[in-house]
Amino acid sequence: MRAAVTTEYGPPEVVRIRDVEPPTPADDELLINVHATTLNRTDCGYRGGKPFLVRFFSGWRRPKVPVLGTEFAGVVDAIGTKVTSFGVGDRICGWCEGSFGAHAEYMTIRADRALNCMIPEGMAFEQAAPSTEGSHYALSFLRRAGVKAGQDVMIYGATGAIGSAAVQLATRLGLTVTAVCGTGYVDLVKDLGAERAIDYMTEDFTRDPRRYDLIIDAVGKSSFWKCRHLLKPKGIYTASDRPWAQKPGLFIPVFVGWLFVSGVTRLLGGRRQMVAVPHSDPEGLQWLKEQIESGAFQPVIDCTYLLEQIVEAYRYVETGQKIGNVVIKV
Repeated sequence: MRAAVTTEYGPPEVVRIRDVEPPTPADDELLINVHATTLNRTDCGYRGGKPFLVRFFSGWRRPKVPVLGTEFAGVVDAIGTKVTSFGVGDRICGWCEGSFGAHAEYMTIRADRALNCMIPEGMAFEQAAPSTEGSHYALSFLRRAGVKAGQDVMIYGATGAIGSAAVQLATRLGLTVTAVCGTGYVDLVKDLGAERAIDYMTEDFTRDPRRYDLIIDAVGKSSFWKCRHLLKPKGIYTASDRPWAQKPGLFIPVFVGWLFVSGVTRLLGGRRQMVAVPHSDPEGLQWLKEQIESGAFQPVIDCTYLLEQIVEAYRYVETGQKIGNVVIKV
């Protein structure tokens, strides 16, 4: 089978399309004939070994997993002897960060992964593939913050994979959304459900007179200190990227700073920063799975590349200019 193989850390050019042996499913796994996958910041990080902390999980000197890819859409080609939840021929999509393997014609995945979803009838594989990762992170931020229907949320970076998913899901949860985006995408974020849109290229969103129960920085380019005055008492700020992740030497001072912020939370009217780490949430994941399988959640797609063009796709994603998701057609 064809696969995008990475045997060393480095720039996009370290990725090679090679013929490799297809995997064999274990008793509790599915063998997926992958039709489409995605390429995102997670893949870029694991391919480049950056931030450096990722190497504690991916391999100190070289990648432990040679085939990346965190999302897939395809057809079940075979099932393990213990699998009862899916059958051969089922069209499914899912999230496979950790095990990876989606940048290939075939991959295996445990059948009991929470976000293995049936693809809605009539939905193309390319549309289904980016349904899970951005939405999972977005929902995790919303659920961990404990925001309720009727409360106010600001989403900075509302056109990225996480941000565009957060706008949709927050709206479906009954939250009032203000989306911060670039010129030309105001109509897009409003179509996704945002009540208001702020064009950060023409106005400073930190001067917004409104106050929020939650601010999600979906691109990691702002900070709690810049946004804290936008929060209501007991409001929460969270971000998808942290500066210590890019520069490990900052970990200790940032951690100490976080402890300090936690200590003075009361002085700030209860406003606080929430560490953006997804957590175990079976109820939330079941709700998200229902949104995907019903077709209610529609991921935003920027462009599509062929598997043979994956190096070009990596270069584009690393410009930081993508809107929504970049899909790889396998």
